[in-house]
Amino acid sequence: MSVVRGSGERLVSGLRVLAEPFVASGPSGVAVRDRLKHLTAEDERVLRLVGAHLGVLASRDLRARCADGLEHSAGTWAARKRELTSLSSSRWAGSVTKASHDQWALSRRCLVAHHHSLEAGIRAIRHRLSLPVGERGSRHAPGGYRSAREWHAKSRRLAVLEDRHTAAVEDWQAGRVHAVRGGKRLANTRHHLAEAGLTEAQWRQRWEAERWFLAADGESGKRYGNETIRVTPDGEISIKLPAPLAELANSGRGRYVLASRVTFPHRGPEWADRVEANRAVAYRIHLDVARGRWYLTACWQYAPAPAIPLEAALAHGVIGVDTNADHLAAWRLDRHGNPIGSPRRFFYDLTGNAGHRDAQVRHALTRLLNWTRTCGVKAISIEDLDFTAEKTREKHGRKKRFRQLISGMPTGKLRARLTSMADATGIAVIAVDPAYTSKWGAQHWQRPTTSTTRKTSRHDAASIAIGRRAQGHPIRRRTAPPHDDQSDRRGHRTGQARPGTLGREGPRTRVPGPRTRCAGPGHGANAGDQRAQHRSGHAAEPEIWRQDSLPLSL
Repeated sequence: MSVVRGSGERLVSGLRVLAEPFVASGPSGVAVRDRLKHLTAEDERVLRLVGAHLGVLASRDLRARCADGLEHSAGTWAARKRELTSLSSSRWAGSVTKASHDQWALSRRCLVAHHHSLEAGIRAIRHRLSLPVGERGSRHAPGGYRSAREWHAKSRRLAVLEDRHTAAVEDWQAGRVHAVRGGKRLANTRHHLAEAGLTEAQWRQRWEAERWFLAADGESGKRYGNETIRVTPDGEISIKLPAPLAELANSGRGRYVLASRVTFPHRGPEWADRVEANRAVAYRIHLDVARGRWYLTACWQYAPAPAIPLEAALAHGVIGVDTNADHLAAWRLDRHGNPIGSPRRFFYDLTGNAGHRDAQVRHALTRLLNWTRTCGVKAISIEDLDFTAEKTREKHGRKKRFRQLISGMPTGKLRARLTSMADATGIAVIAVDPAYTSKWGAQHWQRPTTSTTRKTSRHDAASIAIGRRAQGHPIRRRTAPPHDDQSDRRGHRTGQARPGTLGREGPRTRVPGPRTRCAGPGHGANAGDQRAQHRSGHAAEPEIWRQDSLPLSL
């Protein structure tokens, strides 16, 4: 659900080829967190010592893994693990080496994304530099730069991007990656402490805490699913101490038992069942320096549930959702594609720190899912958005506010959260192609759904378009008849029925009674009967006066 399919193909008319809607697959894992309360001073001291010791080993191992580059093999991995085992334990060594390998692979994927971004920028600049200054752009391609000054500045930027592209290609071919334990952003904050509102001591505390290593992968078949960081079903936490810190143990076999206990309010029963069955559970202990709190995160994997068929998900209608920078616009549609009731909007505020933004998105999705269950609908349709190639400064040029807008939209986080939360409630998530939903929704649905008591926004109309596209209906409300003349002899054709339905483009069923002020009851009853219109002796539209046939006596 992360890539918009069919975005490069276009029809003869210039419109994009739309991808078919599909049911998004559910999550394959889960992570829950609980706070470690009532820790003693000795507990915190032991956690800091263990985290700092293993953090040094993790930094050394990551440096060794990056030095191996493409020459990495199972033999070099085993050699690194043997070296770390004598300084910690075999299980800690396995967790450290696996984390280093995962970090190298992640940095490798980031390098590929950076390479593609540079190529897109270079391609855009070269195209615009090849055009005369001031030339207007077309609908699908930008024009030349506005002034000679801007042309000169962009020519210099092209040289910079080409140098970066050359360096990225060399790194990729040589297997070099650039990774920072603790995070590149926090490392750069060291040079801007005043802007971050931190002192050097405060930054140092955060830097050291981020570089600690207190994470252990689980193993099925072992006691409680993890031998390194063991959590019993009643919440007792014990840690296998590294060999140099074995004298700190307060329990048998070199283990340290913390005074705190965890319960995991969210998915607690699911976690307890997994632990009691000795199934693998991975744990991570980390410190929030700003709050001075310790947390334990548990995560595990499971086989995702099979996706239900699209027809079954749409049996009771659908909720169309349009994603925006500050809210979700939603509207309920019946199984025929008609909007029901009034639109709903679920607002969120994406300012502040990452925790606040994540909570805002989670609360908005919770309200959306609760409303969906209240309506009795089993499906939510959402756009398959991916702005990775659409928010570059070279593509949108001077549109800085627009670039900030699409960069601030939580597309990836919202998509991951929605699929995970919807899977727990039994609601299917249908991803649709986002092409032209806002434009066509506003064109065909914004004015008809606006009344004296309700003002439909462009985003509300887009939610209708998204829901109709998920159901397979065209976004437009009605297919107009051929314009051969000004009369209405061909009737009004409708596009409300599903594609393939017999009579979908035929005249609408006649409703008894007057339809206009000048037409009486029953007037035009045979307007849709083609046989009646073309057979002699059977008028299509009964009139007040009609000529009788000649009498037989004459």
